[in-house]
Amino acid sequence: MNWNNIIQITVFLVVLILAVKPLGTFMACIYEGRPIGLNVWLGPFERWIYQACGVRSGTGMTWKEYAVALMLFNILGIMVVYAIQRLQAFLPLNPVGMGAVSPASSFNTAVSFATNTNWQGYGGESTMSYLTQMLALTVQNFVSAATGMAVLVALIRGFVQKQTKTLGNFWVDLVRTTLYILVPLSMVLAIVLVSQGTPQAFCASALTTLVQPMKDGAGKPVTEQVIALGPVASQLAIKQLGTNGGGFFNANSAHPYENPTPLANFLEMLSILLIPAALCYTFGFMVKDRRQGWALLAAMLVIFIPCLLWSVQSEQQANHVLAHLGVDQAASAFQPGGNMEGKEARFGIASSSIWSVATAAASNGSVNSMHDSYLPLGGMIPMWLIQLGEVIFGGVGSGLYGLIAFVIVAVFIAGLMIGRTPEYLGKKIEVYEMKMASLVALIPHIFILMPAALAVLMPSGKAGILNPGAHGFSEILYAFTSAAGNNGSAFAGLSANTPFYNIALGLGMFFCRFWLIIPMLAIAGSLSAKKIVPGGVGTLPTHTPLFVVFLAMVILIVGALTFFPALALGPIVEQLILNGV
Repeated sequence: MNWNNIIQITVFLVVLILAVKPLGTFMACIYEGRPIGLNVWLGPFERWIYQACGVRSGTGMTWKEYAVALMLFNILGIMVVYAIQRLQAFLPLNPVGMGAVSPASSFNTAVSFATNTNWQGYGGESTMSYLTQMLALTVQNFVSAATGMAVLVALIRGFVQKQTKTLGNFWVDLVRTTLYILVPLSMVLAIVLVSQGTPQAFCASALTTLVQPMKDGAGKPVTEQVIALGPVASQLAIKQLGTNGGGFFNANSAHPYENPTPLANFLEMLSILLIPAALCYTFGFMVKDRRQGWALLAAMLVIFIPCLLWSVQSEQQANHVLAHLGVDQAASAFQPGGNMEGKEARFGIASSSIWSVATAAASNGSVNSMHDSYLPLGGMIPMWLIQLGEVIFGGVGSGLYGLIAFVIVAVFIAGLMIGRTPEYLGKKIEVYEMKMASLVALIPHIFILMPAALAVLMPSGKAGILNPGAHGFSEILYAFTSAAGNNGSAFAGLSANTPFYNIALGLGMFFCRFWLIIPMLAIAGSLSAKKIVPGGVGTLPTHTPLFVVFLAMVILIVGALTFFPALALGPIVEQLILNGV
C-alpha cells in the first residue's frame, strides 16, 4: 500500500459520505410527497402519466396487489426486450445492419436487464442496434432500478405505518423514482461524460486509417480500423447510477469511449455507490430516526472498507510467476507496480481495485479492469461480496431491503439471547417475518451452489471452461454468483454465451430477483398491519456501534459458513498453488 493508493481511497470515501445526506434527504422528500424544486416543472407531466395510464395515484395497494403489479410490469418488460432483440434486423436505427439476436441470448439478456443484473454474454457494439440499446436496454436500466427502489419504499412504509393494510401505489413509486431521481441525475452525468469525450451519436461506425499498419492472422495487411459509435453517454449514465452495469461496448468501462478521462472514471465510480449509500439516509429520514440510517451505512462500510484495502493490497503485490521471470513489478514514478495484468495503465491499481470492489458490493457489475486477471485472493473479494447477498450497498433499493432482512435476522437472534420478543423500529419481529427474511438470505445461496455443481458435472457446462483447474472452477462459481446476486460482472474466461449458460444463468437471475422481492413485500405488509410498540428498558438499541458490529458479524458468518468450502476449491487453492505451496 503506497500513498497514492491511500489518497485515492480516502478522497473516494470522503466524497461519497459527503453526498449521502443531501441526496438522501432529496429522495425522502420525493417519496413523502414534499415540495421540491422539480415539482413545478415535472408535476404536470407526472399527473399526465397517471391520467394516460389510468392510474389512481391516491389509491393504495396491499402487499399482494403491489407484488402482482410489479410482477406483471417486469414480465411484460422481459417480453418486450426479447421481441425487440429478435426483430432488430427489421427495426430502424440499425445503421450497420445488425441481425436478430439468437433466442437463448435474447432470453438471457431480456431477463438480465429486467432484473437489474445486466449480465452480457455478447459484445454490445457487434450485436445490438442503436434502437435495441436505447429502447430495450436503457429503458430497462431505468425501470429495473426504479422497481428496486419502489420495493424499498414500500418496506419503509411497513415500518412507519401502523395497523394499515396498504403500502402505497407501485405505479406512483415507479414513476416518481424514474421521473424525479433517475432521469435528472442521469441527464447531469451524461452531459458531463459527453464533455469528457463519451460519444452520444446516431451515425454509423467510423473508419480510420491506422498510424502503423498491421497484419491479420492470414498475413494480409490491415490499414484501417472500425471505431464503433452510438448513443453511449445516455446508457452509460443510468448504467452506473441505477447499479445496472451493462456496457454499450464489450470492454465495458475499460473502453476509452465509456471511460475517457480520470474525471469520468472518478464520477463513474462514485455514481456506482451514490444512490445505495444515500438511501440509507433516506431510510432514517422516513422512519423519523436518522441514527438508524447512519447505523445501516456504518454496517456496510465496516465490511466494505476492509475488503477494499485487501483488494488494493493484494493487487499491489507482485505476481510470483512474473517475479521468477525477472519482471520489474515494483511501484515507481514510471509505473504503478503490482499486478497490472488486465488493468488499464491509465487507472493503475487503486482505481481498478476501488471499481472492482464497488461494482461487486453494489450489484453494479460494470468493470474498468478484468476481474479474471486479478490475483486469486484479489479476485475472490468481489466474488465474496456478491455471495454475502449483495447487501453491502447492493443494487439501488434492493441492497438496502436485503440488508434489512439481515437486520431482522440479527434482532431475532439478539432477542433469543436476552429472552425478549425482538423488535425493530417499534415493530415486533415474529415467526412470519423471520421465515420471510430467511428466504431472502438463503434463496441466492441455492441458486449459486447447485447450478455451479451441475455445471462442473455436465458436458455442456464444462465445455465453456477455457482455463482448466481451480481457476476454471472459480470462473463457473463467479458466473452463478453474479447471476444470483443480480450483479452482472464476470470472470470473462468462461465462454458463457451458450444455450446451457444462457438459460441456467437467466433462470438464476429471474428467481433471485423476484423470489426475494415477494418475501420482502410480505414482510412490509405484515409490519404495516402491526401497531407500533413504544421502546422500553429491555428494547435492543439498533443504532449503536455494538449493533453495527453485531449486524456485520451476522452477515459475515452466514456468508463464510455457506461459501468457504466452495472458495477453498477455487481462489484459495489457486493462491496456494501460485505461492508454490
